[in-house]
Amino acid sequence: MQADLAIAHDFSLESLNTFGIAARASRYLAVRGAADLAAVMADPVLAGMRRLVLGGGSNVLLTGDFDGLVLHMRSEGREIVGEAGGHVLVRAAAGENWHGFVQYTLDQGLGGLENLSLIPGTVGAAPIQNIGAYGAEVKDVFHSLTVYDLRTGALRSMDAAACRFGYRDSVFKHGEGQGLVIVDVTFALPRDWQPNLRYAELAQAVADAGIAAPSARQVSEAVVAIRQRKLPDPAVIGNAGSFFKNPVVSGERCAALLEHFPKLVHHLQPDGSEKLAAGWLIDQCGWKGRNLGAAGVYPKQALVLVNNGGATGADVIALARAIQADVLQRYGVQLDPEPVFV
Repeated sequence: MQADLAIAHDFSLESLNTFGIAARASRYLAVRGAADLAAVMADPVLAGMRRLVLGGGSNVLLTGDFDGLVLHMRSEGREIVGEAGGHVLVRAAAGENWHGFVQYTLDQGLGGLENLSLIPGTVGAAPIQNIGAYGAEVKDVFHSLTVYDLRTGALRSMDAAACRFGYRDSVFKHGEGQGLVIVDVTFALPRDWQPNLRYAELAQAVADAGIAAPSARQVSEAVVAIRQRKLPDPAVIGNAGSFFKNPVVSGERCAALLEHFPKLVHHLQPDGSEKLAAGWLIDQCGWKGRNLGAAGVYPKQALVLVNNGGATGADVIALARAIQADVLQRYGVQLDPEPVFV
């Protein structure tokens, strides 16, 4: 085994996942950069182990102990690296805290990420999920990223097309993206910034504050206030944010649902499909505020499942499946989870 790698044994993962699920890893390494990844793959014992790459642990549900090597991305660094086409290019290491990075860009007088304020997790995890909130997604301001390929030992750059971004999706969640570890991410933030207030609740919050022409900082503050009001703090009550994706159906299917459920919350998409509000569907099935064992549905937001204390991954899965079954039975709509089950 490589002598310069600080490998921990029988390592607790409870503090490394925002659900606060108690689980252990047989091996653990805090990764500070690509050199650590290269050293892992050069070690025949470590290279042969199952591997789990963790960032902030905010989009994962641990279903038990992990018999393998956890690679915990702890790299740091952020900087402005140039300009291109009226955009400022800002790069951050994969291990940087996401909200901290958003605040850094605002401190530089740069807008573009403010709608994504206070989303838990790390910079490196953001493109994997194509995180989004309040009318914005990572792909909207993405420039490129660097990956370390565990299969070949090569570093390479990937643009947006190569990342194949979709709704809460990217190439990294599919087979061809396995073995690619994100090392850093570069964003293209507009010099000619305009506020994105397409999301009605955000626009109303800004209007209620009496701000006619909000700055990026003021939009960020409004987003933070909304999130703090509606969503539980993972440091206080374990959760992974929105547990289910908002299902997308055809316009025809949405029209048929509206005939039976006129109050159905839906949002027309550019391609003519309709995105349904998963939280509304769950709420209408009576799950908001309900518990099933030690897992429950957050009383203020039905889209968030929580660990009320001592919940296991199996407890959360049982709750999720019960919710999925009720929504499917009532609306004929399948809810898909956002977190990765490990």
